[in-house]
Amino acid sequence: LEISSLNENDILVLRLDLTDRSSHEAATNSVLKHFGKIDVLVNNGGRSQRSLFVDTNLDVYNAIIELNYLGTISLTKYVLNHMIQRKKGKIVTVSSVMGIMGAPLATGYCASKHALQGFFNSLRTELTDYPEISIIQICPGPVQSQIIQNVFTENLAKSLENSGDQSHKMPTDRCARLTLVSMANDVKEAWISDHPYLAVCYLWQYAPTWAWWLMNRMGKRRIQNFKSGIDADASYSR
Repeated sequence: LEISSLNENDILVLRLDLTDRSSHEAATNSVLKHFGKIDVLVNNGGRSQRSLFVDTNLDVYNAIIELNYLGTISLTKYVLNHMIQRKKGKIVTVSSVMGIMGAPLATGYCASKHALQGFFNSLRTELTDYPEISIIQICPGPVQSQIIQNVFTENLAKSLENSGDQSHKMPTDRCARLTLVSMANDVKEAWISDHPYLAVCYLWQYAPTWAWWLMNRMGKRRIQNFKSGIDADASYSR
């Protein structure tokens, strides 16, 4: 049994709304006032999506971009200013395998994760004068969590009726451990997933024509499962 050496002064919990971008500077300053520095920022806020584009209101896409993309880069901006002054730090962003590939029922979510991938890959090239500032992107596949209970659907007022079985997804503690390993080793981009998602990532990267063919077949089943009330991710696990 390990006994933590942390005391009350080593822990600070702040309420934060990623969509309230006007509050991000004050939140950053509160952390700096308490600890004096920020060594690591982990961007882990966001919502997924389960809906077909033809059925989805455009304000859902606006909300996804506001939260997943703009909220993330807003908070990053204030923390990065501090890290540039120190010439040191890690910015870790939880993206998704959906930031690498495309998939049905998640057009807005995929778009937001592709945006994060493009943003942080570009930001990394702007920080070559600061070799001790690491930009790390974590791309998980399906992981056991409550994200499925809080997904965006066809409209902002509607919640998902059936979140489905999550036993086929990667256990949360394994994803967290692999994320920490990636952070400790300054891995620029980590794909944290079981097969077949991981295999599809490699196909999408190195053989996109095959990936499109495979995703069309898998995607059709994903949509059928969704319309039948079955967890859409289950179509990739069997």
